[in-house]
Amino acid sequence: MFPVEILIRLSITIALILLGIAGWALANRLLLWRAAKNALPQPASATPRILYFTTPTCAPCKTYQRPAIEQVKQSLGSQVEVVEIDASSQPELASQWGVLSVPTTFILDAQGHPRHVNHGLTSAAKLLQQLQIS
Repeated sequence: MFPVEILIRLSITIALILLGIAGWALANRLLLWRAAKNALPQPASATPRILYFTTPTCAPCKTYQRPAIEQVKQSLGSQVEVVEIDASSQPELASQWGVLSVPTTFILDAQGHPRHVNHGLTSAAKLLQQLQIS
């Protein structure tokens, strides 16, 4: 049998992991709420949108995120609209959306409400899954 000390440490580790996951989920919900409340209103559209915050000097944006978004556009065609925003030339807009780093993508439903936020690199598969749920 396991010593009691190992079980206690294992329980604490699992509790900390679960607490971290819950904190991450709460932070994302708060960011979406803030974005919906403070961001400039997005006009209603017949299609969902990807709001893609990037900068000209962002290497991961060019090498990974932009190709992933292009793949989504090729898969969905006119069923999705991509709005690319240069966060370095529009820092006020990035601040209103709560963008702290690039790449950051928001998934907006057809009514312009933010439904998902992705900090950092996001695969085309994940973007497609988020767009299907929206």
